[in-house]
Amino acid sequence: MADPAMSVTPYWELTFDADGDVQGRQRDRLLAEVPKRGLQDLVVFSHGWNNDRSIATRLYNHFFAPFPELAPHARIGYVGVVWPSMRFSDEPIPDFPRAATAAVAPGPALDKDTRHALLETFPGRATVVEQIARMLEQQPREEAELEEFGRLVQLLVDVVPPGPQALFAADTLAEGVPQDEPEMFSQGTAAACEEFAAALAHVQSPPGAEGFALPNPWDGAHELLRQGTYYAMKRRAGTVGERGLGRVVGQLAEVAPDVRVHLVGHSFGGRLVSFALRGLPEGVRTVKSVTLLQGAFSHYAFAARLPHDTRAGGVLQGQHNRVDGPLVCCHSSHDSALGTLYPLASRVAGDAAGLVEGFGVGKVLGAKWGAMGFDGVQAVPGTRTMKLADALSGPLPPSGCVNVDAAAVVRRGGPPAGAHSDIVHRELAQLVLAAGRIR
Repeated sequence: MADPAMSVTPYWELTFDADGDVQGRQRDRLLAEVPKRGLQDLVVFSHGWNNDRSIATRLYNHFFAPFPELAPHARIGYVGVVWPSMRFSDEPIPDFPRAATAAVAPGPALDKDTRHALLETFPGRATVVEQIARMLEQQPREEAELEEFGRLVQLLVDVVPPGPQALFAADTLAEGVPQDEPEMFSQGTAAACEEFAAALAHVQSPPGAEGFALPNPWDGAHELLRQGTYYAMKRRAGTVGERGLGRVVGQLAEVAPDVRVHLVGHSFGGRLVSFALRGLPEGVRTVKSVTLLQGAFSHYAFAARLPHDTRAGGVLQGQHNRVDGPLVCCHSSHDSALGTLYPLASRVAGDAAGLVEGFGVGKVLGAKWGAMGFDGVQAVPGTRTMKLADALSGPLPPSGCVNVDAAAVVRRGGPPAGAHSDIVHRELAQLVLAAGRIR
């Protein structure tokens, strides 16, 4: 039976918890029904960080809507992945009604929806959430209070988890073994808040505007909280992908070996589906394409050697070879979440170089800690580079990494994220079909 809220059929949902465990009834239904449907292709889409189930379902409904018209003769099934990510309700999403992305007054204070999301995302931390909310509202002037705020954020998100979970927080093997805490905590909270406040002022200023007012460090504190939850969700996306989705795709290959699977991920959902490749059982070759939409993880994740440290490589090095087809990475220069805030938050202890040079991918900071969704896959030999129009007009390479500049359509959105969530476009649906050779 089709989901009445979904634009396509057949559609299944897979819900995972923070440890990567899937809801058994949903998995069993998928494994039982797919072999009976006569499907040729199964498109599996994972939402990103700044989502809840309602927003994720709307995303899938809108994104999948053009598929039947674009590929009228294809026998396609659809899967929406739902995982416990964190929704900041003050961040607008293009093409979504204001009721779905509640508009709130600007400023560092937490709105009630974001506070509720923190409580749901980090159960058992209610006292910490209330302390954080109170400090953001009161904005005490003492530097010691900012340091206390940083301690509370660390306590909330458990930045340096014990055991093997730490591996899921790293995108490159040069990020520290054992995994070091992000420098935004190790360098002192007050300094980090000032840097985040300056970065926010940069992305929020109109082009050519001169800034004379000193940024409010508590604006930076709000961003520190956002980026702290980012680290927790980054870790969680890797866990859900490798321990959860990868296993389910392997189980699906056993019961429906002729069904071609196509993985699609937005933001941290791109990290999730990429880690699913690492979780595939040996010998599974049913994944025929991967499409990353504004992927929020290191552009060196698939590299065997890092340009700045040839002794280390990406945590997913070689995993693109597990795709029996291309791995397509969409990127856009209009994505300020990944162009400015991501590299700033992605530094690890011991490397503060580049901040004094400013913001952007052309600087040391962006080059070393850049995100896939801003400038594409880097340091992987043989990677092809294309404009979106060219990718849609001609055949894509049959395998390997392919960077597609999608800035022509991924261009709308306000600060601080810019165009990061501007992915609901017919052209990007066409690209998923082209990557998978779905006709």
